[in-house]
Amino acid sequence: MTTDAAAAIRHHYDVGNEFYRLWLDESLTYSCALREQPGETLHAAQENKLRFHLDAIRPETAGTVLDIGCGWGSILERLAAKGIRAVGLTLSDEQAAHVRARAYPGVEVRVQNWTDYEPGSRFGGIISVGAFEHFATPADSPEEKIARYRHFFTRCRDWLTDTGTLSLQTIAYANMSRDAASSFMQREIFPGADLPTLAEITVAADGIFELEKFHNGRLDYAWTCGEWARRLRARRDEAIELAGPEIVERYERYLKMSAIGFRMGKISLYRLVLRPCTSGWSR
Repeated sequence: MTTDAAAAIRHHYDVGNEFYRLWLDESLTYSCALREQPGETLHAAQENKLRFHLDAIRPETAGTVLDIGCGWGSILERLAAKGIRAVGLTLSDEQAAHVRARAYPGVEVRVQNWTDYEPGSRFGGIISVGAFEHFATPADSPEEKIARYRHFFTRCRDWLTDTGTLSLQTIAYANMSRDAASSFMQREIFPGADLPTLAEITVAADGIFELEKFHNGRLDYAWTCGEWARRLRARRDEAIELAGPEIVERYERYLKMSAIGFRMGKISLYRLVLRPCTSGWSR
């Protein structure tokens, strides 16, 4: 992840914890939910998503877990409740302060880029939700993007035990090319960030990880963005008091555009469960 991309994350996530608390669910989970039943609440669907990633790394045998892009700590909280030691990486000072204030037992949170992180021992599981889409920039060539992603996969493999698991969730370009991406999104929401394609992810992971499970959740993300937009509208006056009218209008536009993009298939949401190619794992 470049310095510019790190600054972009702070630009987005350091708007303020209280602003996000107005319209996210109780767990402060800011990524695509997973609907399993009609009529589920946003919170229930977010719990489904968290459980998906926790189940993927087999927490009962994982030992220590690394959460790359830990957000406000919803996964770290659930790992701590299971008595599992965990490390969370974030580039947001606001998010790190929130997690540290909770003082989850066995949890360490670091304001640090994964490119600079050097663990003292290996992990039985790595979870990364919503960070991968920030690793490349619009200035990168396709070859440079793949090289960045391959570096990430290589580091994750080296950090995992031979029987470890990487559970990855990312937004990606689908039937829209990067040249057709919204300038508003690239300029105002996630400046300096560029989404991957499924092909780029596949090529980057080739020979490093074996894909065990793949899930396309784009319609879930269209619904999630719609729910966030509805909740923000319901508390719009409070949001304006906290962040100002320009930021609120920016987020309303961003959530509406995102919902449309996912619904139309311009962008997608992938959940991938991967095991190191050298692991020799078995059922």
